[in-house]
Amino acid sequence: MSEPRTSGSAALIRNLIVGLTVSFVALSLGAAFGILSGRGAFAGMISAGIISILTSLLGGTRVQCSGPTAPMSVVAATVVALAHDELAAKLPGAVPDHFINTVFLLAGAIMVAMAALRLGRFITLVPNVVVSGFMNGIALLIWIGQGEKIFGLSEAEAFAGSLAQNLVLAGATLLTIFALPTITNRLIPRYARYMPPATLTALIVVTAAAYLNGAQVGTIDLQGGASTMGELFERIANQWPRDFSTPLLLLALPFALQLALLCYLDTLLTSLVIDHLTGEKTRQDKELVAQGIANGAVALVGGIPGAQATIRSVLVIKEGGSQRLVGVFIGAFVLIEMILFQDLIAAIPQAVFAGILFKVGYDVFDQETLLGYLGRFSTRGPTDPDAIFVAHKEMLLIAGTTLVTVLWTLNTAVGIFTLLFYLINKVVQPKNPIRDLKRRETTTA
Repeated sequence: MSEPRTSGSAALIRNLIVGLTVSFVALSLGAAFGILSGRGAFAGMISAGIISILTSLLGGTRVQCSGPTAPMSVVAATVVALAHDELAAKLPGAVPDHFINTVFLLAGAIMVAMAALRLGRFITLVPNVVVSGFMNGIALLIWIGQGEKIFGLSEAEAFAGSLAQNLVLAGATLLTIFALPTITNRLIPRYARYMPPATLTALIVVTAAAYLNGAQVGTIDLQGGASTMGELFERIANQWPRDFSTPLLLLALPFALQLALLCYLDTLLTSLVIDHLTGEKTRQDKELVAQGIANGAVALVGGIPGAQATIRSVLVIKEGGSQRLVGVFIGAFVLIEMILFQDLIAAIPQAVFAGILFKVGYDVFDQETLLGYLGRFSTRGPTDPDAIFVAHKEMLLIAGTTLVTVLWTLNTAVGIFTLLFYLINKVVQPKNPIRDLKRRETTTA
């Protein structure tokens, strides 16, 4: 794929502005996903910067934004939990952070191996009903995890401060994100497109309100943040894995495979969306190499894994991003902002990020499919000829994938129900197959 010529300094400046705009979204989501993963906001932010830079320079999708995503962060959270809760019993003497980074490093290597085997072309073989199911499973895991933290359920440590205050802050954040676009479109339609993203606005407004009202709640713990370059380099040096023994690698490998498969699906499904918007075609295996290198790089700095991100990539294109450099600008601005605004970030209430993550779960959940299924039972029936068709068989496959994702693992869910889909359609009921969903834009953050 040949890269189009730039249109000079005007285009460069435009892409610089787009990079600055999207960087604040990438920064806030990076912090949120870092918290979701259990490694802390700082890990998520540094990963948002590094992954965006490397994938933009090396990737097969020319105009994009990659970084930590909700699905990748959910799976990363299981790795972090294992490392801190069970690793000592399984491998005495193993360092939790080094084990976590080994998993992420292996995942990156597997991504590169996938590219070497030219597996990128097989993305279209995964049925959309299975994609719908595991996305719903990811959404449920996010909601369950944040609910446990707010209410202190299961083994999760509840947010500091009163339950009422935390609920108000989380609810206000969620309400602001939902309501703000509607309000601005109605009151100031001519200027709505110039408003900052709702997620960023909600984060700033609710945090300011909490501070002005003297809310006594827990705030973000950056967990190893660095305010100087010296501290940053020291943090990086302490994260490098040093144990590559066979028992440790065998323990790490299943998690690495799960992350690699998820990154494969997350990235290449998003690339289909971006290709549709730009009219270009992603070099899929080149994109897998870039994602593998980027995920390996963040493993060496104590970060979290990521993938090509739909919402951020679409935002880049809608804002007018047209050059490969736009992703580099996003990443560079994120790294600068996380150092400059570290004290401000550390003042954000935990409940605010919980509200953001509840909205992320809403975006990830495949509402269209569920509504398409429920519409079959309405008295009027579906009126849109292009509506997604979802019968009982399709919904059973979606629900099964969702449950296995929540109760077991994503890899197992995708493997079992992809095989089941083709087994039923090719062997059991070839004359009455399960209809797949239409390929559509996913909403992975």
